[in-house]
Amino acid sequence: MPTPSALTTPSLPYTPDYPIRTERLDLRPVTHDDFAAIHAYQRRPEVCRYLYWGPFDEAGSRASVATKSTRTTLRESGDILQLAVVVRETGTLVGDVTFVWTSREHRQGGIGYVFNPDHAGHGYATEAGRALLKLGFEELQLHRIQAELDGRNTASANLLERLGMRREGHLRENEFLDGEWTDEVVYAMLAREWRAQREEQ
Repeated sequence: MPTPSALTTPSLPYTPDYPIRTERLDLRPVTHDDFAAIHAYQRRPEVCRYLYWGPFDEAGSRASVATKSTRTTLRESGDILQLAVVVRETGTLVGDVTFVWTSREHRQGGIGYVFNPDHAGHGYATEAGRALLKLGFEELQLHRIQAELDGRNTASANLLERLGMRREGHLRENEFLDGEWTDEVVYAMLAREWRAQREEQ
C-alpha cells in the first residue's frame, strides 16, 4: 500500500498557479512596486503590536518587500510563500499572507497574515485565509495546518475561529516580547475537518 507521502506529495518544485483567485481577491507574488502599499501598514505600531517585527522604517520595508518577492515557490520543508492580497475590482493591495510548508514528511503547514486596518471590516482576511487553507489541504494535500499568535491578539484569534480552526494550545509566558512575558496560542485544522467544513457549505 502506498505511504501517505507517496499518495499526496506534489511534484517539486511546486509553484501555485498565480494569481490564486477567490471571489473578490487575487493572491499573487509580491513585487518591488508593492513597497508603498506594504510600508503603509508595516510602519504602523498598532499593526505590529503583536508581531515579531516592526514597525519598519522605509529601509526596513524595502528589505521586507525584497525578501517577500523571492518567496514564490516551494522546494523543500521549511519553504515559505509570501503573497500580496489584492482586491481584484480596484487593484488595491490590502495586506499580505504567508504559507509555510513546515514538513513534507509529516504533511504539515502553517499560515500567517498581516492586513492594512484601513481595509478592515470587509472580510478580506477571512477570504484570503480560506484560500491558504485550500492551497494546503487541496493542492498540497497536507494533513494539518496550524497558526500561532500572541495570546493578546483577540482579533487574530477571532479570524482563525471564523476559518474553522481549533484552539489547540495556550502556552503561558513562553515568549519575551516588547519588554514583557507574553502567552502564545496555537490554532490548527486537520484535513478531515477541512473536508467536513467544505461538505457543509
